[in-house]
Amino acid sequence: MKFCRFGERGQERPGLIDAEGRVRDLSGHIAELTIEAIAGLGTIDAASMPLVEDGVRLGVPLKGIGKIVAIGLNYEDHAIESNLPIPTEPVMFMKALSSLTGPNDEVMLPRGSTHSDWEVELAVVIGKTARYVDKADALSHVAGYAVANDVSERFNQKQRGSQWSKGKGHDSFCPLGPWLVTADEIADPQALDMFLDVNGERMQTGNTRTMIFDVAEIIAYVSEYITLYPGDVLITGTPPGVGEGKKPESIFLKAGDTMRLGIAGLGEQRQNVVAWRHLGDTVLG
Repeated sequence: MKFCRFGERGQERPGLIDAEGRVRDLSGHIAELTIEAIAGLGTIDAASMPLVEDGVRLGVPLKGIGKIVAIGLNYEDHAIESNLPIPTEPVMFMKALSSLTGPNDEVMLPRGSTHSDWEVELAVVIGKTARYVDKADALSHVAGYAVANDVSERFNQKQRGSQWSKGKGHDSFCPLGPWLVTADEIADPQALDMFLDVNGERMQTGNTRTMIFDVAEIIAYVSEYITLYPGDVLITGTPPGVGEGKKPESIFLKAGDTMRLGIAGLGEQRQNVVAWRHLGDTVLG
């Protein structure tokens, strides 16, 4: 099934996507869309749920995300275009929960940004606790999959010391969704086409089969170092075509740009890029 959360920021309600791609309201059955709530739904008839008006805002498709663990340089061509060694084991970093935002919400450049970049990625949502998991059993720990845009400020990532999280955790730098697609709908997470456009121009084209470390290996590896709990999210790397790697000169995001990205079976996102502004206590996710 395809689950979502819809409504104004901070007032999202649980929903699901019917066979015609329309949003249905699940709030009569569950209060929030969490891993535990999904598990308790059993088989539910989408057509019997109330329809939601077209054009409703979609939020982060899951409530209760505990952490975001990211894998860097997981496509060989991307490592090459980044002028970095091809990894011999997964490169791990954390992405701030405060970077989460809806799939079509604005992406806001950090104050003074000059090197903000795009990265379409497969997101893996954990469904049951994973600690020292064997690769052969790893996929049984997956609740579902989603599209993520691992937006990155490259100067902050690479020139402000060795901590990638400095360039990865800015507000609005992790659009997630539009849906959480349950694992049973994705026969093979290593056979998914991916793309990303900026201002209508194709920048990234890839397929998850070219990952250096596949989803099962990533889950097993991460679980050696960090216990993964239901609702945790892994983002699994990006194919080549990021702005930093463009020739003859790098291309970076600026206010007024538009990104469109998607993964086969998991839907599409679209974000307008805006300049930094003071948000007060607004929670983006």
